[in-house]
Amino acid sequence: MKLLNTVDKLLGTYRETLKEQTKNPEHIIFEGVKGFDVYNVTAPFIINNTKYIAGRVEKRDSEHSKVYFFKNNMNVWTVDDEAPVFELQDPFVTFVEDELVFGGVEIFESKEEPGIFKWRTVFYKGETLQSLERIFEGPMGMKDLRLKELHDGRILVMTRPQGNPGGRGTIGAVVVASLNDLSVEVINSASLFDDMYPEDEWGGANEVHLLDNKTVGVLGHIAKFDKSGDRHYYSMAFTLDIETMTPSELKIIAERNDFLEGPTKRLDLQDVIFSGGLVRSGNEATLYSGISDARAQKVTILDPFR
Repeated sequence: MKLLNTVDKLLGTYRETLKEQTKNPEHIIFEGVKGFDVYNVTAPFIINNTKYIAGRVEKRDSEHSKVYFFKNNMNVWTVDDEAPVFELQDPFVTFVEDELVFGGVEIFESKEEPGIFKWRTVFYKGETLQSLERIFEGPMGMKDLRLKELHDGRILVMTRPQGNPGGRGTIGAVVVASLNDLSVEVINSASLFDDMYPEDEWGGANEVHLLDNKTVGVLGHIAKFDKSGDRHYYSMAFTLDIETMTPSELKIIAERNDFLEGPTKRLDLQDVIFSGGLVRSGNEATLYSGISDARAQKVTILDPFR
């Protein structure tokens, strides 16, 4: 696969070809967490006949976050007081064998190095929110692990190592026979898409959609720093051939100014959207996103996988 375009070139293509199709931005309204921000949400999902969104909840001046589950009520999302609360960041959900698989990023202080914090992606599984039990802990330092059950029951695992290998964050993929076959070793053996973007830019997978027997659609983000050190995150998508582990060229599908104005956690995070999930319908899709690390919004876009 040839080297794909830089963020700036991808952004130029988006503004020329897709941006006019992006419409109807809306704030997502949450209740039950007064004084806290809710951002980096999942798309809505249904479990036990109830529609939920999971969202990252924290104070504006803190990185200590919790994940709450919110129930839908007349376009307002209210905390479910009977659901568990997890000390995690950036939640995600999928279903495997009709059970909910939920996860997020766990931040904790190192026992060996007090004052030093580490992180990893963790997974829970259960038939209900109340029965969620931890089933797996990913490699230290790896965010953006995602799972998707394939047509034949196998599990696609999207990875994102950093450092060596991985640079600032490189997407990879591997297929396992079942959830029982998840291991740190398997994740570290994933095929990496090293030429997806330049070394000084990075990306990650946020959600995976099954398209046919051999292809999935990946919703993710791509990002860069500017000369001042400010972060710029964009929503992107690509498809992946499971048989050959070959990704298509990625494309940007939304940027920050497609959404409504709102607060930011810090000035260097103003131009940040974090892809949470897609609800696909016909030729369009609703994109749920975290906005500037302070709010959550949704916007209508062309379905990137049509």
